[in-house]
Amino acid sequence: MNVPNLVEVSALIGDPSRSAILLSLMDGRALPAGELAHRARISPQTASSHLNKLVNGGLLAVEAHGRHRYYRLSGTEVAKALEGLLSIAPPPKIRSLRQSDEMKKLGYARTCYDHLAGSVGVKLTESLLKRGLLEEAGQEYVLTTKGAETFTAFGVDPFPVKRGRRAFARPCLDWTERRYHLAGSLGAALTNRLFKLEWLEGTSSRAVKVTEAGQEGLYQIFGVSL
Repeated sequence: MNVPNLVEVSALIGDPSRSAILLSLMDGRALPAGELAHRARISPQTASSHLNKLVNGGLLAVEAHGRHRYYRLSGTEVAKALEGLLSIAPPPKIRSLRQSDEMKKLGYARTCYDHLAGSVGVKLTESLLKRGLLEEAGQEYVLTTKGAETFTAFGVDPFPVKRGRRAFARPCLDWTERRYHLAGSLGAALTNRLFKLEWLEGTSSRAVKVTEAGQEGLYQIFGVSL
């Protein structure tokens, strides 16, 4: 049967250390090997072996900056696949207060590659639908005329975004909320705008912080009450 080799990619993702490396890159950043080794709690030598396998397997891309090499997910499809697996995986066992706090932060607001996820991402998406800025159309969202006007006024020009080859606006199943948040190039452009306005701030992990200005702005513009 001539189909893609699911076993090979599953084996790459299924290793605990490689899984930790992949999840560390789910926020869309590129990180050096040493940082990834630290996050996966493995030696630099072991990390190097795992990173080579992930690059050769097409799950990671590597960028050279001088003597340093930085690794990132090879594309949005890898992030989408990982998010889908997280949505069906059993929840992690919480063994410390630190783990509990981190899970709460991730569940509240985080980046899913380059778009907003967690409770805040889901609430924002549901508000866009409720206000008629987006409409559901099968496996994707459609931007309405009202939505295009609102996004443009907000500083997100949806039309250059829409011409790209990437999916424009699609639902992405949120693994903590078990509901959908906005992905695709429109979701990425909107999230980028939220960061530029400093309504969102990055943290040391995938979790993001919603600032006071962000809480007020999201309510005033999109009707999202946090």
